[in-house]
Amino acid sequence: IVGLTIIRNAKPDADDKELWTGGDIIDPNNGKTYKLRLKPRDGGKTLEVRGYIGPFYRNQTWLRAE
Repeated sequence: IVGLTIIRNAKPDADDKELWTGGDIIDPNNGKTYKLRLKPRDGGKTLEVRGYIGPFYRNQTWLRAE
């Protein structure tokens, strides 16, 4: 798992500059790939990460390491 690329190909959304879309996220536990949406929150202190397939999704909030 060390050195595994988890997020790839995300780009700023054309309509909402704060939103990042168009990439993939890999679940390191099972190796499955999901579409990705990223949204910085609290001035960049947290990151809302959404992985989804069609209407099914899972959100996580990642905290910035200090």
